[in-house]
Parts: sequence; C-alpha cells; structure tokens
Amino acid sequence: MFTGIISDIGHVRELEQRGDLRARIATSYVIETIDLGASIACDGVCLTVIEMGDDWFDVEISAETVSKTNLAKWVVGRRLNLERALKVGDELGGHIVSGHVDGVAEIIAMVDEGDSTRVTLRAPKDLARFVAPKGSVALNGTSLTVNEVDGCDFGINFIPHTKEVTTWGDAQVGDMINLEIDTLARYVARLAEMS
Repeated sequence: MFTGIISDIGHVRELEQRGDLRARIATSYVIETIDLGASIACDGVCLTVIEMGDDWFDVEISAETVSKTNLAKWVVGRRLNLERALKVGDELGGHIVSGHVDGVAEIIAMVDEGDSTRVTLRAPKDLARFVAPKGSVALNGTSLTVNEVDGCDFGINFIPHTKEVTTWGDAQVGDMINLEIDTLARYVARLAEMS
C-alpha cells in the first residue's frame, strides 16, 4: 500500500527484455534501507525489487503489467515518480493507493492558471464512471483531487510544489498517464450495481 505522496524522482538507467521486461532504476533512496523483495511504486506501478546496487534497484515487469500501464513508453533516461511502501505509523498525506494501475489516461489540455497548471485528462470509458468531482485518483503514482468531470474528461490542478517534487513539471499534452481509481469509488460503484 502507498499514499500517493512521491518521495523521490528516479530515472530509468537500463531496460532489457528477457522474458519479462527488466528495468534498472536510479534512485536517491538509501539502498541499505531497501529490502530485497520490497515494493516500490514506480510512476504508480507497484514493482518488486529483485536486485540492488549503490544507487539503483532492479525490477521485473510482466507483459500483463506492461499492457495495462504506460511502461511500454519507458525509455532510458525517463524520470519516474517513486514511492516506498507505507509502513505502520506513517502519515497518510494522500489517499490509500494500491499501486495496481487500472488503465491509462491521456493528457488532452494544459493551461497555466496563476502559478498552478490545470491539466485535463481523458480516461478510458470503462474507468471514467469511477472518477468523481472532489474524489481522489492516483496519476503516475501521485495522489490528486479531481476538480471537475465531463464525461470521460476530468481536470486536476498542479501547484508549483507538486511540479517541482514530482515529474509533473515535465508533463505535456499527449502524454499517457498511469491511472489508478480510488478503491472506495470502485466498491461504491460495485455495490450500486448489485442493488
């Protein structure tokens, strides 16, 4: 489990297709504090650490995960939002995030409003029904509040701090973004279907 509060910006150092995709990710985390088998959210995707070096960790990524996320777009040098798994007693600054990406949304518009940036994204039709105004979503692992919803489109605001401490300062129209809908929204919709 994660909170969607990004704690490091790493970058892809190596990619290798072996049977599964293997990625080496550079990080500023203190490697000695990471256990082999630990879960780290990489752009919102919960991945398992399988090997470590002085300033990097390796993960293996199944074809299923690649097909449901934006990982097929990863290239060497790409910056990634990183978050280590939640520990008992940690502050819940965002919302409960599982790291199980539901699909990919596309950035369709970006407009500066004061110092903030308003971003409009288009969700896949089957996921759009779970996105609600003032609800939570995780986008590339970042816990965010939805401003408004119009069909499959929804808006988010990024304050300068968020753009500085995450990869959101790099965002551009046309980018494909990992989308994890709020777990509570999923269960509420499921209960409504059953009644």
